[in-house]
Amino acid sequence: MSTPDVRKGMPPVRLSREEFEKRYRRRFADPVFAPLAHELDAVIAAAWDAYSHSRKAPVTRRAGEGFADPDYEIAVDWLAAREAILQAQRAHQDISRPPCILVINGSPRSEHSCPGEMSKSWRLLERAHQVFSEMGYIVNDLDLSRLTSEFGNEIHPCKSCVSTAMPLCHWPCSCYPNYALGQTDDWMNEIYRLWVAAHGIMIITPVHWYQAPTVLKAMMDRLVCADGGNPDPSSTHGKVATEAKALELEGWPYPKHLAGRYFSVAVHGDAVGAETLRRSLSDWLTDMSLISAGRMGETDGYVGYMEPYATSHQALDDDRAFQQEVENAAHALGRAVQLARAGRLEEPGRGLTDPSPK
Repeated sequence: MSTPDVRKGMPPVRLSREEFEKRYRRRFADPVFAPLAHELDAVIAAAWDAYSHSRKAPVTRRAGEGFADPDYEIAVDWLAAREAILQAQRAHQDISRPPCILVINGSPRSEHSCPGEMSKSWRLLERAHQVFSEMGYIVNDLDLSRLTSEFGNEIHPCKSCVSTAMPLCHWPCSCYPNYALGQTDDWMNEIYRLWVAAHGIMIITPVHWYQAPTVLKAMMDRLVCADGGNPDPSSTHGKVATEAKALELEGWPYPKHLAGRYFSVAVHGDAVGAETLRRSLSDWLTDMSLISAGRMGETDGYVGYMEPYATSHQALDDDRAFQQEVENAAHALGRAVQLARAGRLEEPGRGLTDPSPK
């Protein structure tokens, strides 16, 4: 194979000073900011300086021992995220601690934003949480509806570094924060820690247009770095594509950073797509080398099938069978983690070598 080149040719995205200022000022359309015009002028000038000089990570320090290039200046934000993950991994491996379950609400719907009403996924999450608590687990709830209802909380889109070369995708993700572009307040560093600490993960979600809701899919895409990601950004000197390509072609191991954790999935809909999404989520989690809690740990169904949206919560009240299916999925996951911790449940493929690890 010939040495790969780095392909270029997309249209430029650099803004003019005038366009940059126009976009920046839109954030301050509320008349309450009018008396602060002088101060805003100064802030915008500083922001333009950061943007025009592409200061993605303005605060760095020497990487130090344990990195491929100890002298590489690495972002302190990334180092903090890495340390949180290492602490979570130590907690995960500490057999003196109770095991941990992460329960995820994949719905963007919240009574605290435009819908004005809680989500059915959150109600089902509460039932699963109770099951895990009664089984003696530490339970962490991850409510992705906070992306639509909480100020300053973002999951920025994946930039697809993987498709340039796997080592360019760092674990944890180093694409954010990007201060020059105003891409801050990214939630994923906290979410990575929750996934790493967990022994079991349960996802409860609605189906939106045959697919995962936007908030859930955003998290899924940003977890790509857990599936083969590079834990040492100094080995590619940040985002140097040529170095990443060379490193992958030398023989990249595609490390599975979340391997061995167990999962369950509960998907609900009102008309179509629930089974398809349930299978898609199961395939995704299995690809990351997580282990299914079995047939009872994966469920899908319809709440108020083809009935008015306005009565969907009443439909859930009446659908005791589906509530029981979700509780069963929680029990199955809880038991799988218990058996694994006792050494009585092992991944059948453990020890086998995957000839195509990508």
